[in-house]
Amino acid sequence: MKRFFKIFLIIVFAGLFLLTFYYLFNKGKSVPVEYTTEQAFVSSIVKKTVATGSVVPRNEIEIKPQLSGIISELYVEAGKEINYGDLIAKIKVIPNMSNLNNAENRVNRAKISLDNAVKDYNRNKPLFDEGVISQQEFQRFNLALNNAKEEVSAATDNLRIVRDGVSSKSGKASNTLVRSTIAGTILDVPVEVGNSVIEANNFNAGTTIAFVADMDKMVFEGKVDESEVGKLKLGMDLILTLGAIEDQKIPAKLEYISPKGVDEQGAIQFEIKAAIINNDNVFIRAGYSANADIVLESKDSILVISESLLQFDKAKKPFIEVETGKQQFEKQDVTLGISDGLFVEVLGGVTAEDKIKSKPKETAKSADQAPSKKGRRGKR
Repeated sequence: MKRFFKIFLIIVFAGLFLLTFYYLFNKGKSVPVEYTTEQAFVSSIVKKTVATGSVVPRNEIEIKPQLSGIISELYVEAGKEINYGDLIAKIKVIPNMSNLNNAENRVNRAKISLDNAVKDYNRNKPLFDEGVISQQEFQRFNLALNNAKEEVSAATDNLRIVRDGVSSKSGKASNTLVRSTIAGTILDVPVEVGNSVIEANNFNAGTTIAFVADMDKMVFEGKVDESEVGKLKLGMDLILTLGAIEDQKIPAKLEYISPKGVDEQGAIQFEIKAAIINNDNVFIRAGYSANADIVLESKDSILVISESLLQFDKAKKPFIEVETGKQQFEKQDVTLGISDGLFVEVLGGVTAEDKIKSKPKETAKSADQAPSKKGRRGKR
């Protein structure tokens, strides 16, 4: 009985050993990888670069007062269309007390001088009529009277300017009335009635009462990388995509390329500007963000391959692997042309009949099960 049990255990262990050996043997056997192939095909390539930026008015100005004071009235609001010379605001002058006192004292001195000049004139006029004094001497008193009258007028006018901001000689052209210097649209009114404003001078930029711009003339302002700026030329066509109007493509024409780059986080960027060719059906607001597609180079009816087929040797020289037999491939150098990032032009080293090594079949099968991309061509 014991002998039978021993034989049974030996048979069991031998079977387990054989099964384990068979499993490990099959597992260690390498399964050959099969690759799919693709072929070159004739197509077109458009090489583009994208500039990011925004849309701004070509002419935008700040309306500032010609004197300091308090806003007493506002006649406009953001979005309103105005013409040249239209009223924007009215300013109430708060006079400087020192300047006001000086102006009043000047008026008083002028009146005193006028009284004296009148007395001298009246006293010497009869003497001149009787021939007691010469005409030359009398002219001196007459001139003094006229000068005194002019000084009173000037001093009174100066007092009105200091106190009220209005000159009797200026009439409607009062400095207290702020008018638009261009025709356009009010973009913003950053002040309210009651706000204090100051005039612009050599020491102060002054208070902006309104921003006005001509919205019919818009410009795209963006930046491009230094690697692309050398390929740009004035007059190139741009296609703008606005963040706020996604279904519209706005044409523009390149009119400015900055001669100097700016370092932004380690990358040198160059400013560009393009005049927007707008149609009346699209209203473009100032400040819209925009992306500009700039066509750098394009070629039609050329032989292309997918960039994913390319390999590079240690010297960074491109090559492909061409099928010479069933699942047998041979390295072949290629000469490349322009690329759009997905497809690349081949100038030599491959023909439309060559079958080029692509992805392993299992990888390709998994990729085919994923959402497919339109326009995939040349796969075999």
